Amino acid sequence: MASQEVIPLFGNMVRNSSRKDLILLRTETNGKGQHMSKVDLKGRDFLKLLDYTPEEILYLVDLAAKYKEMKKKGKLHDSLHGKNVALIFEKTSTRTRCSFEVAAHDLGMGTTYLDPTGSQIGKKESIADTARVLAGMYDGIEYRGFDQSIVEELAQYSKVPVWNGLTNEFHPTQMLADILTIREKLGRIKGVKLAYMGDARYNMGNSWMVTCAKLGMDFRACAPKAYFPDQELIKTCEEIAEETGAKLTFTEDPMEGTKNADVIYTDVWVSMGEPDAVWAERIRDLSPYQVNKKLMDNAAEGAIFMHCLPAFHDLKTKIGKEKGGQFGVTEMEVTDEVFESEQSVVFDEAENRMHTIKAVMAATLGA
Repeated sequence: MASQEVIPLFGNMVRNSSRKDLILLRTETNGKGQHMSKVDLKGRDFLKLLDYTPEEILYLVDLAAKYKEMKKKGKLHDSLHGKNVALIFEKTSTRTRCSFEVAAHDLGMGTTYLDPTGSQIGKKESIADTARVLAGMYDGIEYRGFDQSIVEELAQYSKVPVWNGLTNEFHPTQMLADILTIREKLGRIKGVKLAYMGDARYNMGNSWMVTCAKLGMDFRACAPKAYFPDQELIKTCEEIAEETGAKLTFTEDPMEGTKNADVIYTDVWVSMGEPDAVWAERIRDLSPYQVNKKLMDNAAEGAIFMHCLPAFHDLKTKIGKEKGGQFGVTEMEVTDEVFESEQSVVFDEAENRMHTIKAVMAATLGA
């Protein structure tokens, strides 16, 4: 939503005075027939969960469950017919693109996909100008790419809601999908013990620490100290945790980090395009944090394995085969045994990306 206020990257529950605060309007029922409070998020951006209250986050999860149930029952929910959204992808994706396109279609909207060659954003046209051009044609704008500052600037100059599909620092739509998945599998959210294995410095480690702090969960970053999250963000999350009862732990010991964990979570160690030296360094540093049967056996009874995908769990991909041969590994952040086990819920997560993204668009566009 348009605003000239600069939003701090790691601000605690930042609100813009021009945006609506939490408003309880009426009760609805979610997909399970349970009552949920209606929260007014119309016109809001969805950039990072630091900007949202716990109540607002859980409302979006409830709304996603409601839409999921409607989808399964074949009930139409195209209340946004006639609206259109722009999808900017400076980083390509399978799950995020498909989720936004299918969700928008289900809601009755049209989409325009802009890949790295499909727009002038940041090249011949500034972020601010791009935001104002697109906001004149579309009802919402999604951005998936690089620095968080880009999506924040888009939102600053846009008069329509802007949604973060992923940046280097945060991945909020993935968090909603994961929280919905955890609630479906474990039946609860508050107090759930989540061990994040591997490089916790970037979007997934940051986002999980924020999410756990907001929702009163037990977050454990399990990695070499050099791979812990940013200290400023840790401080912000510790302040939030004091209010919600969350626990934040940072350990270099994989067995300590996964002891009695309800969820063991990991992500790829290296992003595409990184030089070979980075691959060699990460494989060396993070191999002790590979999710394997030993770590899963160390977790709580009924523990689940989660991954935002794609995963290097075998050599059946072009990149996996290439890097596996180059560095002498057959698996990286997770073993194929764990990935394909009954404890793995990675494909449930993938499906829930669509339902939760649908909730975000519907809520912020006033469906």
